[in-house]
Amino acid sequence: MSESGSSRSGTSADEILDIVDEQDRVIGQAPRGEAYARGLRHRCVFVLARDAEDRVFVHRRTPTKLVFPSLYDMFVGGVVGAGETYDEAALREAEEELGVSGLPAPSHLFTFLYDDGSTRTWWSAVYEVRCELEVRPQAEEVAWHAFLPEEEVLRRLGDWEWVPDGLAAYERLRAHRAGRTDQV
Repeated sequence: MSESGSSRSGTSADEILDIVDEQDRVIGQAPRGEAYARGLRHRCVFVLARDAEDRVFVHRRTPTKLVFPSLYDMFVGGVVGAGETYDEAALREAEEELGVSGLPAPSHLFTFLYDDGSTRTWWSAVYEVRCELEVRPQAEEVAWHAFLPEEEVLRRLGDWEWVPDGLAAYERLRAHRAGRTDQV
């Protein structure tokens, strides 16, 4: 997930997040760095961006990212700031990471609890948006990017090292599209 937000609060590690419980209710607040270090549950958004030809925006994260450096992702997105709604965060993160303004509001598809069984756990709202604008991804966030046909994304699932939360969201998205709601 994205660590963008430095423009709002100094550094991304200082950004204040809502800490939530198993039912996604706010139970406190903490700086992002502390939330990551202590494994505190927070909120994130995942936005699948498609271009006019229905290709998926795929990128490789920069090696300086706090979480999952240098891995590939088929979503743009990031953490939901304290007091921010999922919908607000989805639009903000999509515009920031794609380097555009004037995107339509991303469509919310579903929300799930990501938990890696160790220290990484967050409520994850999955969205989709059509981006027909010329993208200019942030150099500090994105090392490489392209719009790829979905078939190419599927072929690359076994070849590239993907961010684990994005991969989990993508598998749930595929189940959602197939009507397998028990897996979402």
